[in-house]
Amino acid sequence: MVNAIKSLHRRSALCGKSDTKQNVNVKEGGGSMTAWVNQGWREMLYLWLEQRSVQRFVITVIVINAITLGLETEPRVKEPYGEILLFIDRLCLTIFVIELTLAMIAMGPRRFFGDPWRVFDFIVVGIALIPASGPFAVLRSLRVLRILRLASASPRMRAVVASLLTAIPGLSAIFALLLLIFYVAAVMSTKLFGATFPEWFGSIGASMFTLFQIMTLESWAMGIVRPILEEYPFAWVFFVPFIVVATFTMLNLFIAVIVEAMQKQSKDAQAGQLREIEAIAEEKESELHRDIDLLRHEIRELKGLLAQKL
Repeated sequence: MVNAIKSLHRRSALCGKSDTKQNVNVKEGGGSMTAWVNQGWREMLYLWLEQRSVQRFVITVIVINAITLGLETEPRVKEPYGEILLFIDRLCLTIFVIELTLAMIAMGPRRFFGDPWRVFDFIVVGIALIPASGPFAVLRSLRVLRILRLASASPRMRAVVASLLTAIPGLSAIFALLLLIFYVAAVMSTKLFGATFPEWFGSIGASMFTLFQIMTLESWAMGIVRPILEEYPFAWVFFVPFIVVATFTMLNLFIAVIVEAMQKQSKDAQAGQLREIEAIAEEKESELHRDIDLLRHEIRELKGLLAQKL
């Protein structure tokens, strides 16, 4: 009986240990992945890099680097503090290199270069490491691209960028339709107004540029349309529908496609989190059933031992 009780305690302890296995959710953009702590030091390093405190530190460094790059363009600040700004810039670059190196070690080359955001960070930081002298002097201006790392470091910005990428097929269809409208309007305007206003509508290229200016509503009335109305009083029949379609309707279509993509991205993220929660709940439920079955088995053994003793 004593041996059975000890066996019961041992098995219960093992069950308790299995329940204390740490399950860590590492968020990436709109989704998440489950990482087990006992998978080695590389996974532990990866989890450390994905901690909120570390990510906030990286974001802070990116913001400081952005400020220093902006101050370098101000002569009144650069002359007395140029050396300090250069030191801060190099320090920020060193931190970026260390962070990317640790991420590559933790994730491994295949996993690292399989992550589009990590590849983006690698390219942006790698450009800053190219010597900005001789034929590569133009690359010095590209240092400001490091500020774009803020988009990859912030989960909310990553979600917005992912939504925009998802909306590209819909936006491309709208852009193609807008280009078709521009082409038709350019041909019509060239034939209607080209002889009288050749500087605006003398060719199809000039007409498309003028129509683009009209679409942006930049000096379209006083600068272009009213002089044309003096020669062609009914020209408003052409320009007003063009502005309504090209400016207001197309703009609303662009906004609608982007909003729909963001909503879809949010729903997919929520569905992924819900599936993960359901998987964890099913796993815990199965573990609970196994523990109950084990306890029932131990209780039957105890009852048998007690029956033998009595």
